[in-house]
Amino acid sequence: MGLFDRLRGDDDPRVAFIGIDGVPYSLLSENREAFPNLAAIADDGTAAEISSIVPPESSACWPSLTTGMNPGETGVYGFQDREVGTYDTYVPMGREVQATRVWDRVQNEGRRATVMNVPVTFPPQRNVQRMVSGFLSPGLDKAAYPDDVRDTLAGMDYKIDVNPKLGHQEDKTAFIEDAHDTVDARFEAFNHYIEEDDWDLFFGVFMTTDRVNHFLFKDYERDGEYKEEFLEFYRKVDDYIGRLREALPENTTLIVASDHGFTSLDYEVHFNAWLAEQGWLSFDTDEPEELGDISDETRAYSFIPGRFYINLEGREPRGVVTEDEYDDVRQELKEQLEGLEGPDGRKVVDRVVEKEDAFRGEHDEIAPDLVAIPTKGFDFKAGFKGEETIFDTGPRNGMHSFDDTSLYIDDPNATIDDADLFDIAPTILDLMDIEYSRGEFDGASLL
Repeated sequence: MGLFDRLRGDDDPRVAFIGIDGVPYSLLSENREAFPNLAAIADDGTAAEISSIVPPESSACWPSLTTGMNPGETGVYGFQDREVGTYDTYVPMGREVQATRVWDRVQNEGRRATVMNVPVTFPPQRNVQRMVSGFLSPGLDKAAYPDDVRDTLAGMDYKIDVNPKLGHQEDKTAFIEDAHDTVDARFEAFNHYIEEDDWDLFFGVFMTTDRVNHFLFKDYERDGEYKEEFLEFYRKVDDYIGRLREALPENTTLIVASDHGFTSLDYEVHFNAWLAEQGWLSFDTDEPEELGDISDETRAYSFIPGRFYINLEGREPRGVVTEDEYDDVRQELKEQLEGLEGPDGRKVVDRVVEKEDAFRGEHDEIAPDLVAIPTKGFDFKAGFKGEETIFDTGPRNGMHSFDDTSLYIDDPNATIDDADLFDIAPTILDLMDIEYSRGEFDGASLL
């Protein structure tokens, strides 16, 4: 029993959640000897591949994982979303997440939560015990609450994120060093606050894994130049998870999970360029810079990753597709996407998901009409520069995947069967003996 247990006079069950952004289950399960600590969690508890969400993009995934709700309820569909009734776009931040976070449910029960480095949580909430916002935060100075947390982390050389621009360099040495520095400080911070032993829910995310995967995953998967450096980085992550597990107070269940999987990237696919070539999209200017530059001849446009919007009359300011035409137009676009082939002759799109099959809730008015899930190797982009080619390559050699998402639960009573991200939040509450209604979530407890 830890100090906080003694002070509060009870032994309510606790949960520590460690996120490993973008880590595929196959990487961990196929290299058990290299990652003994995660293998031990699987042996002592349970582990399996789960599904991500549609679309499998971190800005949408983490709000869904932390609320147990689909984007129609969270209101966040990706790194960029559009304003209702306009062509204006914005980058969703923490305040745009409309569903209740799992740590808010914990706090509402009079218990305490420490939340660190979770993407899409800026600015930090002041109704939790302590919070350090993650991805999209401008810097530590404004991302940490309360002030003593900021001061403590500054002394650890804590950084919100690795510098992704270093990954664009042909020589990845500086990028790899920066990734190690970032994950070292993240572990030190997590370990420090876990040992404070004053929380009921600890929720921390290693996002550097996603960054490393974007620039080195093909090296791992196809025996490239930096394969050993990739594996060495992950050996360190596994070691840190093992050390955090050992530091956990009694009566605490550890959950380790990713928000999506990963695979090698062969081609970037610029879908607005494709839509323009196919006659779906046109611009009022020769040098378009934003969505508002589309012409009133446009029938469809795209956002990353693989989100497609019909330019619908009455919904979009210059919509040209009528309600009566909507179903036929959407079906036509869906069939063209399903038939698209890449430069190597492979199908680009694995499947196309219709809006009503993926999204439901009070905030589905900005939902995409179609979401294309890529065939492995094709990463979907959607800029608004007319000169872009359709198929291209860039500095990244790894991309997100819908499948191959990781979930480890240090409890043998958990059953991971056809699970997805929506199941994690209710599982956390179940482990903590916090009551909730089954209808409050799109997922269900795995206990």
